[in-house]
Amino acid sequence: MAQHNEPQHQPVHPASVGRRMLQGAAAGLLLIAFFLIGAGEPEPEWPTFWMVKPLLVVPLAGALGGLFYYNMDHLRCQGGWRTALAYTLSLLVYFVVLWLGVVLGLNGTMWD
Repeated sequence: MAQHNEPQHQPVHPASVGRRMLQGAAAGLLLIAFFLIGAGEPEPEWPTFWMVKPLLVVPLAGALGGLFYYNMDHLRCQGGWRTALAYTLSLLVYFVVLWLGVVLGLNGTMWD
C-alpha cells in the first residue's frame, strides 16, 4: 500500500478578517466613547450632533488598524525576530491610525 504524503494545510490566519476589524473598531469605539463622556458641556457654536462624527470616524480607523494586524499574520507566523517585528509594527500602525482617526473625528469641535 502506498503512503500518501499530503501537505498539511493549516490556515495562516487564526481569526477572520472581519473579527480582527471588529476588535479594532471596538477598541476605537471604547476609547472615543470614554473621551466623549468626560468632555462635559459642548460649546454653543458646535453643531447639534457633533458627537456623531467622532463616533463614526474613530471606529473606522480602528477597523483599518485591525485589517493591518490581520495582514501581518504571514510575517507573524514565520517565527523568531519576524514575529516581534510584526507585533511591534502592528501596534505602532494601529496607534498611528487610531490617533489620526481621533484627530479627524474631533476636527472642528474639540480639536482646533
